Amino acid sequence: MGYRYEVRLSGSGGQGLIMAGIILAEAAGIHDGKYVCQTQSYGPEARGGASMSEVVISDEEIDYPKAIKPDVLLAMNQKSCDAYFFDLKPEGMLIVDSTFVKQVPTTRAVAIPFTQIARSELKKEMTANIVALGSLAVLTRCVSLSSLEAAVLDRVPPGTEVLNKKALEAGINAAKSHLKGN
Repeated sequence: MGYRYEVRLSGSGGQGLIMAGIILAEAAGIHDGKYVCQTQSYGPEARGGASMSEVVISDEEIDYPKAIKPDVLLAMNQKSCDAYFFDLKPEGMLIVDSTFVKQVPTTRAVAIPFTQIARSELKKEMTANIVALGSLAVLTRCVSLSSLEAAVLDRVPPGTEVLNKKALEAGINAAKSHLKGN
């Protein structure tokens, strides 16, 4: 059986998690040349409802497109952390946005304030998803940083490339700082 890596990105509508999943899938598939499947689900509310995107990355054809037992869970709010933590593999990685997730169910979680970084360093809260992707790539190594940057720049709205590249770099730096501290 080949390599299969499952990522679940979760939070609330309006946090850009569907876009983050698409970018991650394109980084792994188009730029890193792996097999990839991306699925998404969200509540009926346009903003504020539940939102989830899953990306399955493999070195061979993928027979089932959804995450069965995620290797990594990114939880951008408390509700999604509580709802999806128990789906995580026992040795899986939980990454939380500590701006909104205050009760972490394990001491092994990686807590980085993605939204606070987006607010303070970039002055745009809407870039928190890209900050989180940068950190996720460093922490999991599921995609190369060069591929992730290429996918971000291919996908973001015209005129926001510089802002989103800074957001990606902020996330990369936050994860590197976290790793140095551990």
